[in-house]
Amino acid sequence: MSDLRQDFLNGMSCVAATVNVVATDGPAGKAGVTVSAMSSVSADTEKPLLLVCVNDLSAGAAPIIKNGVFTVNILRDDQSFVSDTFAGRYGDRGDAKFECATWEKGATGAPVLEGALASFDCKLVEDKVAGQHHVFFGEVQRVHLAERGRALIYANRSYSTALSLPPSPGKSDTGQASRLAISCLSSFAPLYLPALLARIRDEAPDLRVDVIEGDQAQVAHLVETGEVELGLLYDGQVPSLLECNALSRLEPHVVLSADSSFAQQERIALAELSDQPLILLDQPLSRDYVCGLFTNAGLDPDIAMRSPSFELVRSLVGNGLGYSILVTRPAVDSSYDGKKLAVRPISDATEPICISVARSGDAELSTPAKRFMEFAHDLFA
Repeated sequence: MSDLRQDFLNGMSCVAATVNVVATDGPAGKAGVTVSAMSSVSADTEKPLLLVCVNDLSAGAAPIIKNGVFTVNILRDDQSFVSDTFAGRYGDRGDAKFECATWEKGATGAPVLEGALASFDCKLVEDKVAGQHHVFFGEVQRVHLAERGRALIYANRSYSTALSLPPSPGKSDTGQASRLAISCLSSFAPLYLPALLARIRDEAPDLRVDVIEGDQAQVAHLVETGEVELGLLYDGQVPSLLECNALSRLEPHVVLSADSSFAQQERIALAELSDQPLILLDQPLSRDYVCGLFTNAGLDPDIAMRSPSFELVRSLVGNGLGYSILVTRPAVDSSYDGKKLAVRPISDATEPICISVARSGDAELSTPAKRFMEFAHDLFA
């Protein structure tokens, strides 16, 4: 793979895009594929036009050409399973893919996903080949819209989802709701975010807060692009255009099964752990930070397993499959499946990491954002 191609892929991975399932049915049979490359072309033609890009090697390309019709179904943020199914991650093929959801027959005969945020039922009017991809131009025959919901977003090679804290009914002082969009690092969101939202509900009942969870890179990207005003993240590897305000200083700690022989020690040196199986929290920044601790000590850790899930890492440790090094510490020393954990400090000198709130350095904070900053500082203080 050339450096230019890899740089292009890495750059495009920063683009936040809706996740869509393109589906077709007709003489060539039923087929579908997950795509993120979808765009409006024109709403001013006799019928609106859109385009989707489909890899020539995918199972959907040839049937779309032969059938001459397709739907573009924009997924809701709770439909990632549908996306993964049509991306082939579960091994389903052909008609079996469609069993993951409920479908209706559209005006063109192509399948329409029930519950999609929006579905565009299209007639294929042009097919342009660029590289290994077909650029399909579709003339929209009908649009199906959901009453409510949020789009499933893909950025930095993973999904982002959103939740909302609505204004408290009947408790608004002004009668008009103000709105704030924030993002929060998924690994510590369960520990800190609910208390923040509860404080907002009590003291700012007129404020609606939209929250997008993500990993470190996603949170930074969302703030940098202006999709959210504030981001709760760690203070490492933050783009220079963002301004970070520290909320809490955290020290890394070793997480062990309560039955581990190391659990008898008050402190543990990295050298003692280097030949033990490490279960790595495989998220941007987290993995670099932990591996960097060993590198700075002249050591090479034995990474046995990786997972992007904070709770899965703790459960793997609780079941005696290895140890982990984390900075976020939940209120209880037990794993998601109830196994007892031991948490011990590291005896080596280590660089701490801070939970911070990030904002665009050249943007004036809105009044809701200033209120949120006050609540965050009070909570961590």
